[in-house]
Amino acid sequence: MDWWDVLLVVVRVVGVFALLMVVTVLLVWIERKLVADMQNRLGPMRAGPHGVLQTVADGLKLFFKEQITPAKSEFLIYMLAPALSVITAFLMFLVVPFARPFDITLGGEVRSFTFQAMDLNISVLYVLAISSIAVYAVVLAGWSSGSKYPLLGGVRATAQAISYEAAMGLSLVALIMFIAVQNRGGDVMSMASIVDFQAGTYGATDGFLSFLNPIITHIPKWFILPQVIPFVIFATAGVAETNRAPFDLVEAEQELVAGFHTEYSGMRFAMFFLAEYINMFTMSALMVTLFFGGWGGPFLDTIALNVGPWLATVVSFGYFMAKVFVFLFLFIWIRASFPRLRYDQLMDLGWKRLIPGALLWLIASSLALAIRQFGLPWT
Repeated sequence: MDWWDVLLVVVRVVGVFALLMVVTVLLVWIERKLVADMQNRLGPMRAGPHGVLQTVADGLKLFFKEQITPAKSEFLIYMLAPALSVITAFLMFLVVPFARPFDITLGGEVRSFTFQAMDLNISVLYVLAISSIAVYAVVLAGWSSGSKYPLLGGVRATAQAISYEAAMGLSLVALIMFIAVQNRGGDVMSMASIVDFQAGTYGATDGFLSFLNPIITHIPKWFILPQVIPFVIFATAGVAETNRAPFDLVEAEQELVAGFHTEYSGMRFAMFFLAEYINMFTMSALMVTLFFGGWGGPFLDTIALNVGPWLATVVSFGYFMAKVFVFLFLFIWIRASFPRLRYDQLMDLGWKRLIPGALLWLIASSLALAIRQFGLPWT
């Protein structure tokens, strides 16, 4: 690694940070406009055209607002919790590839520039680990505030995380086993490799479904089709992990005022707000990367060959953002359409539906893959 490589790493990290900031500003505005439209309101209209600068105005207001610290708070933990929530939200997105890489000549050497801050061969485990650490920000914020409502929000966050992270992890085990059997020899837990594995379309079959070959050969080889059950479990657990409605019991305004961030104000509150929207974007990006081909899409190779690799990179970024926006819309639509679950319903869904469902799919998927690879035991 020379200085050019160090410079490329810095550029990638700064690029990811800038992307997340811009996306958060736009996402807050899009959510307010969509929810307002669903409720027959106009939403923000004053700051900028159609209120597009309202998020910037709110951010500036929070930046200059007085910081209030409760007298009974554990000061150090109270101050660190908002920073921990933002840092973990930022770290989780670092392994997600969001555009097609291209080659660039620097220092007389051809180097591959990837639109991914870092590509770990254990990216899936990394995401699960960071999401587990992110829960500590909520728990510590609730405990250190020295108030009963934040403490109850923190306790709820702990139970919710334990309930849904198990289901999320089990759903990914089934997916990784499928990828490992289908693509022997690759880094099956690398996000970049997972996107590459989903490139192209399904091949023609010579079985009893051969009459469907004209259709099958045009279907993208995304993992959503063979792994739809893990996707449903992962998506449901993902909404719960972000503490979004109908799983927002850690805030629950009618019961806990504002839950774990009741005692926070100004920029400290804005940091929790920022982390929530970054987590929304990251969870949508993970669904796209793991199950919907990531930045992949039609005609990229043709564009790269006939026009230039830079345009193929731009188009692939458009594919990625279009797919991510579909899931962001679902996040917003669910918030606007479904009431908050009761706490017993939240626990029942996690422990009596998602975890047993993930275990059954894991067992069934393991048997199917074993039979496909080794044949029936009596033959």
